[in-house]
Amino acid sequence: MERALILAQEAAGHGEVPVGAVIVRDGQLIGEGYNQPISSDDPTAHAEIIALRNAAGSEKNYRLPGATLFVTIEPCTMCVGAMIHARVDTVVFGAREPKAGALLSNLQLHQQDHYNHRLKVVEGVREHECSVLMSNFFKSRRG
Repeated sequence: MERALILAQEAAGHGEVPVGAVIVRDGQLIGEGYNQPISSDDPTAHAEIIALRNAAGSEKNYRLPGATLFVTIEPCTMCVGAMIHARVDTVVFGAREPKAGALLSNLQLHQQDHYNHRLKVVEGVREHECSVLMSNFFKSRRG
């Protein structure tokens, strides 16, 4: 989660919502990313999607079985869907996202019976740091 927090700070430095994500398999970092939708004019450029693209490219496979995705904030619907399609094993997140979080805060997408893959979910890893980073970012934006 340390690397994800560093990436989240990098996103904030570019004026993006501070979310960072890394993907690890067998103890090796295989992908990483931070939020870039504003700077890239791409609504899909969330930290998790960037990390998934990066990992799939490095692994030369769109499936990432056995991988764990660490992200600073609870993923949204789009990102959870992408993780399911990529067959990510586990998602670990720092703080809940009460408005758009799709794992525990709202939709619990990972528990839907119609999907043919189940994500394991771990929450609260470095929760305070992740939450403070988000709060401080939005406080500075409101000025």
